Amino acid sequence: MKTILITGCSSGYGLETARHFHAKGWNVIATMRTPRDGLLPLSPRLRVLPLDVTRPDSIARALDAAGPIDVLVNNAGLGLFGAFEATPMATVREIFETNTFGSMAMAQAVLPAWRARRSGLLINVTSSATLAPFPLVAAYTASKTAIEGFTESLALELQAFGVRVKLVEPGYGPGTRFTANGAERMQGLIPEAYAPYAHEVFASFAQPAAVTSELDVAEAIWQAVNDESPRLRYAAGADAVALATRAPVPAAH
Repeated sequence: MKTILITGCSSGYGLETARHFHAKGWNVIATMRTPRDGLLPLSPRLRVLPLDVTRPDSIARALDAAGPIDVLVNNAGLGLFGAFEATPMATVREIFETNTFGSMAMAQAVLPAWRARRSGLLINVTSSATLAPFPLVAAYTASKTAIEGFTESLALELQAFGVRVKLVEPGYGPGTRFTANGAERMQGLIPEAYAPYAHEVFASFAQPAAVTSELDVAEAIWQAVNDESPRLRYAAGADAVALATRAPVPAAH
């Protein structure tokens, strides 16, 4: 029976992925900054652990408590909407600390054990914002695009050790807490000069042609975990799949 550790399980994609893999018979370690009761079923195959991916001590404690794992899903992330001109660099750094450096730190923490035993699978969850440009998410897109390049390179350097690396790229998920989780962080990020354009953008979000559900992402992660081919990217959600089929992304290695 294999074990999967998922970051960012308090809501959205991480929570649904934890439920999905548990239902499929896996041992699941669901992590979140502040664990809450009642989110996941009580089961000997499911543990909830505190984890802040921006703190090395928290990463070390969580992995020590988790024990050996077969799959790591780097899902924890922060959302951000706003005009880049009005976004404080402190906020940009906060986004990168979780979305980019947090994912890198988690990967670096698990790799020595995986390399030694010559097995392991790292899945980095990015965004369809890396497949096509979207307005008012420049800093967020930059943080996720950095992980795309990181993952491509890492996949190559770990091949010889039997460690696999993959990307899951979700589309727009209105059912997630992307905006709610960053409401305070986004205050004042739409200056008056940008307001008319921002209203147009938000109106388009309100009536999307296709969207991504939490289950779409959980199923894409499940597909990636069970696909032993060299495929690197897995779009999640109808909107992301549509973008992926037309986006000039590099071929899988």
